[in-house]
Amino acid sequence: MTIRRAGGAGLGFVGGSVLAGLLVGIGVTPVIAVAGLGATSAIGVFESMPEHIEIGDLPQRNEIWAYRGGEPVHLTDVWSQDRQQLTLDQIDDDLEHAAVDGEDKRFYETGGVDATSMVRSLVSVAASRGEGGSGGSTLTMQLVRNIKIQRASELPTLAEQTAAYQEATKRSPQRKLAEMKLAIGLAKKYSKQEILTAYLNIAYFGDQTYGVQSAARHYYGKSATDLTPAEAASLIAIVQWPERRDLSTPDHHRDNTARRNVILRSMHEQGHLTEDEYRAARQARLADLVHLTAPQQGCAAVEAGAAYFCDFATRVAERLPQLGATKQQRADAWRTGGYRIQTTLDLDLNATHAQLLDRYDPKTETRLALGATLDTVEAGTGRVLTMAQNTDYDRSAQAPRTATSLNYAVDRADGDATGFQTGSTYKMFTLLAWLESGRSPDTVVDGTPHPHSSWTACGEPLEAFWQPKNDSPAQRGPYSVRSATAQSVNAAYQSMAEQLDLCDVQRVATRLGVHLATGGELPWNPASLLGTESIAPLTMAAAYAGIANGGSYCAPVVVDQVTGPDGTELGGQPRTCSQAVSPQTAATAFQVMQGAFRGGTAAGGQTPDGTTLFGKTGTTDAADQIWLIGGSSRAVTAYWQGNTDGAKHNLRSYSNGQGDTYAGARASVWREAQTAVNAALPAG
Repeated sequence: MTIRRAGGAGLGFVGGSVLAGLLVGIGVTPVIAVAGLGATSAIGVFESMPEHIEIGDLPQRNEIWAYRGGEPVHLTDVWSQDRQQLTLDQIDDDLEHAAVDGEDKRFYETGGVDATSMVRSLVSVAASRGEGGSGGSTLTMQLVRNIKIQRASELPTLAEQTAAYQEATKRSPQRKLAEMKLAIGLAKKYSKQEILTAYLNIAYFGDQTYGVQSAARHYYGKSATDLTPAEAASLIAIVQWPERRDLSTPDHHRDNTARRNVILRSMHEQGHLTEDEYRAARQARLADLVHLTAPQQGCAAVEAGAAYFCDFATRVAERLPQLGATKQQRADAWRTGGYRIQTTLDLDLNATHAQLLDRYDPKTETRLALGATLDTVEAGTGRVLTMAQNTDYDRSAQAPRTATSLNYAVDRADGDATGFQTGSTYKMFTLLAWLESGRSPDTVVDGTPHPHSSWTACGEPLEAFWQPKNDSPAQRGPYSVRSATAQSVNAAYQSMAEQLDLCDVQRVATRLGVHLATGGELPWNPASLLGTESIAPLTMAAAYAGIANGGSYCAPVVVDQVTGPDGTELGGQPRTCSQAVSPQTAATAFQVMQGAFRGGTAAGGQTPDGTTLFGKTGTTDAADQIWLIGGSSRAVTAYWQGNTDGAKHNLRSYSNGQGDTYAGARASVWREAQTAVNAALPAG
């Protein structure tokens, strides 16, 4: 439903008891009787009506910020209503004069209701039996109506919104009387400045734009703090009839100009425009003034490559405890808005990663449904620095093949994707369990494929046949755990697991924050040791960052600071860090996993800056999912590419158009991505 604002023109104020007397004294009650109210009950009806209404907080934009060059920069705004509140001293004087002179000349002299205009309006409405009539509303009465309409728009269902809107805007003596009574209450409680400010911030200016600041930016591309008389008068001209006078189309310019010139004349008559200023303003052409600026709403409006992070961060922000103790309180606070969310996103790094995906994992690939992400997590804090994806962000039902709303990097609850099999990147948890048990990375194990059925799980025997293959038939014979990790020998890791409790592997993964992307506990069957479960790339990146951080795992965070509507800093996303494995275990694993870049499966991934790197590759049985996760002691980057539709297209068999296959380019793409990360966060 499109909520439309009602307006009108009127004068001042008389007290409640005096106004009630006037209903009879100046002969209004017989007219009201025509509309269904008896003359003898008119005063009683008026006196029984409520007289209190609160201006309250108006829904406005929530701002999402990121970093560029290390400095905070505005990323986008999200809102339920496009509104930016201003204080009265921030609003251009011409705009104040246009509102008062054009809508309520005696606003500063009187209160909320003017008897003469009120009577004229009541008689007109009653005589038309609610089908028409003149306005007669003061600015204060218009504010009352707009508050009611605003409250209608915030009701939970469309049916409730529609009913409340119709009740707030229907033409009837009863509604007009109730509006007057509430206007009297407003005038008693709030100053003229507060009422005028609320009116200018709440008024509807057409084209789904609320408040003078958003209207000025939308129609003129400038702030409401710096308007010409012609611009100010044209904005106020909208509020009486947005459907015919907003500036969204040249078709409305004629009607707007006619009303604008009436307002300009009033401004001149009230001494707020000189003769020359009045003449110049009347001659101004709307075609020359209007510069329509599309509202930059939501994550679809952000710069290329940042949309998926923006969507994730917005979802997280809506749940933050700073917004309220209960789910409903948080939802209400977010809808009311006015929050500034400073996220962790590094736009420079993210742009580099997005460009790499555009080049090496193009969204234009038509032979398979190719997805790819690059996600970087800072060790020691869990701050998410990048979240690039190889598709365009589009939440519409008609999204093209190159776009999706699914965020491949995160859990289903946060981005609607369901994760991906991790392949051998999951071996890190078996290595950690091996080291925690006191075993050496130089112990030699059998790397030849062999069947095995007897296992230990949670202290109990488990019978389960398993005989995994190695990636290459040449991988046979004895391997040290160190070399088996560098070469990712499946059978060698099977031999390691035969000596461990499978639940110990599951427990260490859980302590490092690993969980299924669709929810639920990790399994502890033998096959899961080679990454058969679907896990989100961000989850895996954060787990590896825990090893880079000396075994201390920090859950991913995307919000550095929340600033409330009043400018108070409320703190960032709560950070949760815990010692998942001992520093000694983490240090040994970090050293062992350097082998992947030193002649192992990630050869070619070493960055040219010489930074010490650790990591692990992962390839599923059908090579339909390809991974490389690793980094320095400062930050970890997870690179995933794969089939997103459940197909089993082998990424070793498809050219990426850059002289290699998708799988074959894994190390070089990751190297370029991590080189940029190392430059931003150099390891000591």
